[in-house]
Amino acid sequence: MDIRQLQYFVEVVNQKSFTKAAGTLHVSQPSISKMIKALEEELGIVLLDRTERKMELTDGGQLVYEHAVKMLQLIDSLSSSIGEIRGMERGRVKLGMMPTVGSFLLPNVIALFKKRYPGIDIEMKEYSAKLLEVQVEQGSIDAGLTVLPADTDQFTAVPLVAEELVAIAHRDHWLAERESVNLAELKEEAFILFTEEYAIHDVVKKACQLSGFEPKVAYMSSLWDFVGEMVATELGISLVPRSIVRRLNNSELVTVKISKPAIDWQYALIYRKDRYLSHAARAFIAFARQHLSP
Repeated sequence: MDIRQLQYFVEVVNQKSFTKAAGTLHVSQPSISKMIKALEEELGIVLLDRTERKMELTDGGQLVYEHAVKMLQLIDSLSSSIGEIRGMERGRVKLGMMPTVGSFLLPNVIALFKKRYPGIDIEMKEYSAKLLEVQVEQGSIDAGLTVLPADTDQFTAVPLVAEELVAIAHRDHWLAERESVNLAELKEEAFILFTEEYAIHDVVKKACQLSGFEPKVAYMSSLWDFVGEMVATELGISLVPRSIVRRLNNSELVTVKISKPAIDWQYALIYRKDRYLSHAARAFIAFARQHLSP
């Protein structure tokens, strides 16, 4: 059984005539007769009673007609829906993002994207950078906003904007008198780090190690604002992206540039290499790359 058999059969019933059906379908009448005969043989029943120069549906024909109409409607609906997806008239994108960082980068991009593609829904969830990679790998989300480096064996990474990490300290700290500092000069300082599930934890530790020392960790937290508060109460110093400093908005804090080594904080969208990516997700990634290019 194929779709054309059902289409021809339904049209003959609707037109109540093989001749009229042939005209609307733009095929020959013998072709229609042959197709319906083949359908009857395949199903093992007579569909049309053609006696006395009249054509009527048999009981079996009525049943096949009702199901055929539904099937053809579903196929039309499927074709229409696929067309809408290809035309970006509908769809859904599931995004993961790092706390605070996502809210810094994505709102304007999402607003512009929704204006261009109002039929595409965007679902967002927050994860630490390491957990975000797990969610992308498992297929729970289409793409994730993270920081480089990423596992290039599993993921395709689309680089976005970058910013620098800076040191923050209390305004009475000796760093407050400096415009910049070599990271090696901080080897005796107490560090307030983010917990291990956050990418910045590894970035800061690696930068310190490259500068010849292991950071003395006084406290660790998973909350950006809490890290800022601990620095403001003189419990230690910390290294954070410059954009986060603006969000902390604490008059007790000073910001100092790291002169050596320069620690780049490169944002990227990642998605699995071996997984199907919807038209909507691909469109969003391309849109984000266009508006958040390095």
